[in-house]
Formats: sequence, C-alpha cells, structure tokens
Amino acid sequence: MPSAPPEIHEAAGRVLDGMDPLRRRTFALRLDRWWTDLIDPLTLLYGDAAGALANTLVAAAATAFRDREEDLHELDERRLLAPDWFQQPSVIGYAAYADRFAGSLAQVGDHLSYLTELGVHYLHLMPLLRAREGDNDGGYAVADYRAVDTRLGTIDDLRLLAGRLRGAGISLVIDLVLNHVAREHAWARAARAGDPKYRNYFRIYPDRTEPDAYESFLPEVFPDFAPGSFTWDDEAQGWVWTTFNSYQWDVNWANPEVFAEYAEIVLFLANLGVEVLRLDAIAFVWKRLGTDCQNQPEVHEITQALRAVVRIACPAVVFKAEAIVAPNQLVQYLGQGTHHGKVSDIAYHNSLMVQVWSTLATGDVTLTARALGSLPPKPSTAAWVTYARCHDDIGWAISDEDAAAVGLSGPAHRNFLSDWYAGRYPGSPARGVVFQYNPQTGDRRISGTAAALAGLAAADDDAAAADRAVARILLAHLIVFGWGGIPVIWSGDELGERGDPQWADEPGHAGDNRWVHRPRLDWSRAEQRHDPSTAPGRVFGGLAHAARVRAGIQALHAAVEAQVLPLHGSGILPVIRRHPMGTHVGLYNVTTHWRPYPAHEALGSGAREMLHDAQLVPDPQGLLWLPPLTGWWILSDPS
Repeated sequence: MPSAPPEIHEAAGRVLDGMDPLRRRTFALRLDRWWTDLIDPLTLLYGDAAGALANTLVAAAATAFRDREEDLHELDERRLLAPDWFQQPSVIGYAAYADRFAGSLAQVGDHLSYLTELGVHYLHLMPLLRAREGDNDGGYAVADYRAVDTRLGTIDDLRLLAGRLRGAGISLVIDLVLNHVAREHAWARAARAGDPKYRNYFRIYPDRTEPDAYESFLPEVFPDFAPGSFTWDDEAQGWVWTTFNSYQWDVNWANPEVFAEYAEIVLFLANLGVEVLRLDAIAFVWKRLGTDCQNQPEVHEITQALRAVVRIACPAVVFKAEAIVAPNQLVQYLGQGTHHGKVSDIAYHNSLMVQVWSTLATGDVTLTARALGSLPPKPSTAAWVTYARCHDDIGWAISDEDAAAVGLSGPAHRNFLSDWYAGRYPGSPARGVVFQYNPQTGDRRISGTAAALAGLAAADDDAAAADRAVARILLAHLIVFGWGGIPVIWSGDELGERGDPQWADEPGHAGDNRWVHRPRLDWSRAEQRHDPSTAPGRVFGGLAHAARVRAGIQALHAAVEAQVLPLHGSGILPVIRRHPMGTHVGLYNVTTHWRPYPAHEALGSGAREMLHDAQLVPDPQGLLWLPPLTGWWILSDPS
C-alpha cells in the first residue's frame, strides 16, 4: 500500500510540531494507511487539482487531530480496536427533534435516564444547526454549519451535550446537509453579491437553456410546493439549481473548493463530539446532463475521500448515508467493488419500513417475503438503520416487479396502502394523512405516527381495538429489531403518541403535514410508561424489554445477514440469521388469528424463545402456533 509522499508528511509535521512524539507517530501511520483512499478519488473527481486539494485536506486533518480533546483521542483508539461497535446488538437508536423532545440541548441532557431506560445507545437529534428563518424544510436549509439554532442553545451547549451522552454510552448523531445550503448562507450571500469565487460554489445559469436541458430528465421532489428544480433569483441574476425548495441552493461539488469547505465542516463537528454524521441528500450531490442527477458514481468518490479525511483525523466518527433509493442502488452507499469498506458505514433500510406497514395492512407476508428476500447483501462491515417510522412521510416503494411476481398490480397495491393508512379503506383503523398527492403519477405518500397508522388513534374506548393497535406497534418494532443493524425508535412512538392535532398552527408548518407525526413528547404520558395497564406502559415496556433481550443475542450482530425462510402459509414472516454463536429465527404473525408454523423449520438444538424466556413445544402434528399479531425470537445452539 503506497504511503503518503514525504512532502505531505512534512507539511503535516509542521502543524503537529510540539505534540507528543507518539501522537505524531499515530497521525503519520493513519495518513499512510488512508492516503490512497484519499488521493485516488480526488484524482478521479478533480484531475490536476487533486494534489493541491489533498495538501489542504491533510493540513486540515492535522489541525483537527492536534486540537482534538483527550477523551476524543481515547474514543478514537477504542473504536479502532472495536470497529464493529455500531454493529453490536446492544445498539438501539432513538431519533427526535431536540426542541420537541425536551426543549433545548441542555434539557435533552437532563433526560438521559429516560433514554437509557429504553436501551438507547445511539441518539439522532434532527437538524439542529442554524437554519434560515421561516420555512426551512424542517431545519434542512442550513444557514450556518458552525452555529446551533438559537432556540436550542449554543455550540458550547452541543459540545457539553455530546460529552454527557458519551459518558452515558450514547453516541450523538446529527445531520450534515451536503447537497444544498440556505439562500441566506454566507456562501450564497456572497454569490448573490457577485463574488465570482462563491458564484462557482453553486450552479447559476443566465437563461433557461441549460436548466431546460437538465430538467427534461429531473423528477420533482416536492411537486406540490416546490415544482421544478431551478429558481430565478433577482439578486443573483440567474437561474439557481434548487432541487428541493427555492430557498435551498444546490452546491457545486465539481468545484474542489466546495469539497475543502465541507471537509472542514466535518472535522469541526467531529471535534464537538459528534460520533455519527448523517449525510443528508447524499444521492443528489453530483449533476450529470442526461440523467436524473441521482446516484452518480462520483457520489461514492466524494464519500470515500471525506471518509479518508475523517479516518486520518478522528476515526471514531462514522458516516450514515441518507439515500432513499432502490435497493440495488442503496447497497452501493455501503461500499461495493473498489469502494468496499471505504464509504458510509450505515444506511437506511427504507424497504423494510415500507414492507412492515404493507404486510400489517394486508395480513399477508407474500409480497414482503419476495421483496425482502430479493435484496442484495450488504457488506459485512456495515449496518442497516432499521425503523418502523421516521421524521419523514412513507412513500410506498413497492416495485411493480415484486408486486407482479406475487400476482398483484403495483399501482393498485400502492393505491390500496394509501387508502388504508389514510383511513379511507373500509375497515381500516388507520388515521394517517395523505402527503404530496401527485395526480399525474397517482403517488400518495402518508404521514402519521406509528400509533395513528396502527389504529390506536381510532380506538377511543374500544379496549379490544386498542389492544390490537398496541400489538401492531410492538410487532412492527419487533420485526425491525429482529432484522439486524441499528433499530431506531422515532420519538413518541415508544409511548404510542397519536400525533399532533395542532400541527398546522405553528409558523412554517401549515404547508407540511409531516409535522403531524413530529409531536412534542408528552412527558405526562411518559409518566405512565411503568404502568402496564396503559397503552404507553405496554408500548414502552415492550420496546425496553425487546432492547434488553436483543443485547444478549449475538446472532443479531449487524455483520450477519438476515434471510427470509420459505413461507408456510401467508400469515407468518420467518426470518433467519445464522451466527457462529447461535441461530436466530424470528417468526412474526401479522394476522389477527392464530397461525401455525412447522417446528422443524424454527427449532434447533437447545432452542428457546427469548422474548418470553420459554421453551416451545410443538403440537402432535409438529406445529408451533403463534398468537395473533405476535413476534417470537427463537435462539438455537450453533449447528
């Protein structure tokens, strides 16, 4: 493996002058180890400009390494010794907006006992860097990457919170928006003022010639309130590329100076104590005429080079790809071919969420088994982030091919799911809300908390309906917990919160009904979490119990691949994970009736059902009978 050139080492050495010799040696070894991972993609991206950019990046990495706090240096060493730390079955995630969870960053730190009680070791705080005033896409229109939203606190508050979380064994996850900045960001302000350097940080066109050429291939992300991908700006006197909203200006990653800026931002956040960076809108960052400008090969070169900078300076930090794309494209974000082990460590398993809600609506696992069973394997060094709900809407990513393979129409099934979860289908208990209806495509996405989708919001005084809704919430999460990777609980779902009925009353929210499933955590409801006679008590208790059980099952380590077993009937989803320390079989009855499953398919030597700590006994016909809306985790000895 080629080492970094002597002049690169000499330049880094000047930055590190005066540091402990062992520390300087550590940096030099890392630089040599990750040099080719840095320079190779930079050369592909920037050609002759790659060398100068690499010099800049190594100097930035050396500066960050020099300034890194002692406990973060120790964390780097611990993570290098245990690179699979985020793959451990004990790692349970929680995602929330800081203000809606607790009020401020300082107050988040005051609720660590609540998180640890739930089993959380990974806390994703939704966009908290300073966004533009007014409409800001839920915080994803960043106006300053080095400042915190003033309503939440300060950068020092963020640093202090990261330290408190680290002391409690919880890794802080925050968003880093890579595709765009707010129109009010300093770069965009300078571009609007005519500064040629900063105009080149964006894609600004004097007329519609190039925008029209690009737009003939580009899909609309928000057709309701942000049609098109270009916005005329009077101050800039040009058409600005704005994939998402008119106030979010896409940055020009073809400019090496943009890469250098983001590398500095990554290092800054890492030295605050951020341990996981969610690379927002990563799929969109590279533009190519004649394509939809998503998932271009250069995206992975950019990620690899950024990852190399981080590994040199602060290897405790990992990347999470926010790429909601087709499964065959998604695996590329975890590293395929020459990028294996060199890009993001974690990625969202969007397909699992969609299939969970699909199978709960139909009571039939046939389509789910087909879709999940055909997913390409991920690298063994990576992990899926699995979830039943998130901050976003649910788009019904059911492929026509998968639907046809099981005798369904893709469009008809997607329409059914939209109707079901909007409560428009006869007999549906769901109370979701249609988001971004597109009459041209028929696409109707759905907003709503897990409780609203599962039927708890509609149960009222019907105890049996409430019991079924709680069972659906727990079953959805058991499937997610049992798939592997890092299961993440969306804030409020652990208490069965039904949604925010006043979501449209807050400034900037009225046009975006996703705020219905982003309620402020009801701390009075949280006080019921220890009372098993209440819905919050049953949901919270069930999730906390599942987290405790999960932590002791090595077969749920994320390096192990989940596989769907052959079906025996349409009501039970069987998932197997084979690990040298034991075989784990998850059986999930998605129907409201008892369902059988052949014991010989699930039970191995020493088999035990872990969630109930019970030995399973087949009936005389050799069948196991699962209760309605129930999940079992069966662990057998190594075979």
